[in-house]
Amino acid sequence: MLLTILKYFFLPPLANALLILAGLGLWKRHRRWGLSLVTLGLATLLILATPWASYLLRWSLEPYDPPTPAQLEEAQAIVVLGGGRDYGAPEFGWGDAPANATWRRLAYAAWLTRQSGLPLLVSGGRVHGETTAEATLMAQALEEVFGLKARWQESRSRTTAENAAFSAAILKREDIRTVLLVSQAWHLPRAVPEFIHAGMVVIPAPTEFASQPPPGLIAWVPRAYHLHHSTQALHEWLGRAFYLLRSRLVPGY
Repeated sequence: MLLTILKYFFLPPLANALLILAGLGLWKRHRRWGLSLVTLGLATLLILATPWASYLLRWSLEPYDPPTPAQLEEAQAIVVLGGGRDYGAPEFGWGDAPANATWRRLAYAAWLTRQSGLPLLVSGGRVHGETTAEATLMAQALEEVFGLKARWQESRSRTTAENAAFSAAILKREDIRTVLLVSQAWHLPRAVPEFIHAGMVVIPAPTEFASQPPPGLIAWVPRAYHLHHSTQALHEWLGRAFYLLRSRLVPGY
């Protein structure tokens, strides 16, 4: 929960807004400091919203390649991590539905399942106390859209660390240790160590790699779409820093 609180204050656009407000507050008494903070808030907001900034931030988080055919043969199961939900999505008639990030993971997991024949575990709970666990929504999507059934549903987790701990507990009861771990390419560097810590042998299965901007001036035009991706990448860096700090302070991590 500490990470959740921190991200609202240290990530765009709230962090930029706080810098600008602080600068305006100092404007009369310390104009130079006030101008510096306002300029910093606006400039970083615009830079982070450019296609090149968002691409480089995400690309720096993507060390893993897709799994090879040999690695598919080594794996015993596929684990798909939840990536959020859309509330009250009317088009499917389910109430809530998986968010776009989750759909991308499910699509890739479905493809991997058809390539390998491996069983699926979906992982995601009720982050904000929702009625339906995210894993339930993911299982519905797999069955009704992709024609596949998830063998296991891990429906208690609210964080990546809990995804790992609770999923590992389910799989170990089935004597499964080696898994293909499906998530966005930028998220796996944080997720893989958590599953290794939980006692699993992890084969990363990344999806949705950063796409290089097109040539020309358009690659430098700020857009809210790219600010969103930059914020995602900064969230991952913040998460990695948090987990690194935890490993230094808490024995056993």
